Amino acid sequence: MSFVLPGLVAAAATLAILFLWLRRGEGMPLDHANSRSLHVGAVPRIGGIAMAGGIAAALPLLSFRHVPVPILVAASGLFVLSLADDLRPLPVVPRLLGHLLAAGVAVWGLGMPLAMALPAVLALAWMTNLYNFMDGADGLAGGMTAIGFAAYAMAAASAASPIAPILFAICGAAAAFLAFNFPPAKVFMGDAGAIPLGFLAGALGLLGWQDGIWPAWFPVLVFSPFIVDATVTLWRRLLKGEKIWQAHREHGYQRLILTGWSRRRLVWVAWGLMAATALTALVARNVSSTLQVGALLLWVAIYTGAWKVIDKRATHRNPDRT
Repeated sequence: MSFVLPGLVAAAATLAILFLWLRRGEGMPLDHANSRSLHVGAVPRIGGIAMAGGIAAALPLLSFRHVPVPILVAASGLFVLSLADDLRPLPVVPRLLGHLLAAGVAVWGLGMPLAMALPAVLALAWMTNLYNFMDGADGLAGGMTAIGFAAYAMAAASAASPIAPILFAICGAAAAFLAFNFPPAKVFMGDAGAIPLGFLAGALGLLGWQDGIWPAWFPVLVFSPFIVDATVTLWRRLLKGEKIWQAHREHGYQRLILTGWSRRRLVWVAWGLMAATALTALVARNVSSTLQVGALLLWVAIYTGAWKVIDKRATHRNPDRT
C-alpha cells in the first residue's frame, strides 16, 4: 500500500486541478487548430500543468531515496522550459539545447561510464522529443504514460525498489488526466506534459536498468508503440529530404485517422497495443535469454506487418502519395 498511496494522491490532485481550472475557464493556454492538427477549435493545454501538480502533491510521501534528485531537477527544468513554450512558442535551438542539457544532467546523476554517456544522452534526448511528436491525438500520450509507467511501477514494486512510489505517482497522474483527455478531449497535455514525461520515461528506464530492476530492452519494449512510430517516421522524412523539425501529419497514428479511423477507434487499438507490449515486457523479463530474444523478434515482425498495413491503407486512400 505504501507504494500505491502516492499514485492515489497524485490522481486525486490532478483530477481536482483539472476540474477546478476547467470550471473557472480562465487563464488557460489554448491549442488552436491549424492545417496540421487533427482536432478543431481551441482546446486548453493544461494537462501537463495538472499532472505536474498531482505528482508534486505526492512528493511529501516520498524520501530522497524514492526520487533521484538529478532526474527530478532535470525534469523540473524541462517542465519550466516547455511551459514557456506552451505560452509563447520558442525557437527550436534553445529547446533542443535544453533537452540535451537535461539529458546530460540525468546521465551525470546516474554516474554512467564515459563510453556509455554520449549514447545515453542522445537516446534520452530523442525519447524526450519523440514523446512530444506522438502527443497528437486524444488519449494517446496519456494512455502511453499510464500504461508504460504502470509497467515500470509493477516491475519496481516486485523488486522492492525504492523508485516504485514515484512511478505509481506518475501513473496515477496520467490516469486522472485521461478522464479529461479521452476522445473528444476536453484538455490536451501540451509540451509541459509531453516533454517531461518523455524524459522521465527514458531517465527512469535507464535507472531501472542500472539498478538491475529490468534488462536494457525492457523500457524500449514497454514504450515501443511511441518509439517505433516516431523513429520510423523520422527516418522516412530524412530519406525524403524533409525538414524533420516542422509539424506534419505523417506518423502512423495520424495516417490512420486521415484514412478514416475515428479517434476512439484509434485510442482503443493504441491502448491495446500499449498494454500488449507492456505485458510482454513484464512477463519476458523473467524468462530465459532465448525466450527474451524470441519475444523481441515477435514484436519486430508485428511492427513490420503493421507498417505495411498502414502504408497499404494510406496508398489506397491517397494513390498519388508515396
